[in-house]
Amino acid sequence: MTASSSSSSPLRVVVAKPGLDGHDRGAKVVARALRDAGMEVVYTGLHQTPEQIVEAAIQEDADAIGLSVLSGAHMTLFAKVLELLKERDAEDIVIFGGGIVPDDDMPQLMEMGVAKIFTPGATTQEIVGWVREHVQHEETPA
Repeated sequence: MTASSSSSSPLRVVVAKPGLDGHDRGAKVVARALRDAGMEVVYTGLHQTPEQIVEAAIQEDADAIGLSVLSGAHMTLFAKVLELLKERDAEDIVIFGGGIVPDDDMPQLMEMGVAKIFTPGATTQEIVGWVREHVQHEETPA
């Protein structure tokens, strides 16, 4: 085991904007809050496909993916990311999200495997606290 893979290494989070949604201020605010809290954060930028997001998470050895969806395509986009993680045997990566998600869709998203959805009004402290409490750093075998 190397020093860089010690249990004190920071959580790694990919923050992504899937689909055609062009509004990324919230995603950038969350990414910065997670980074300021000591996590390693990779922001993938706008208009990412689920395939690009999953590839980035695997390449970056991410512990979690935070998806920001404001376009109304949350059911399709979250489902595709979860499906691709399963295909790549990477279901240990925790998926959480935020954006405009109707309350009626929350139970189905959770059933699919989304760990948490933050709706407008969630504070960065709430998001950081949830990630710290619910995302575990997976050590890579030496």
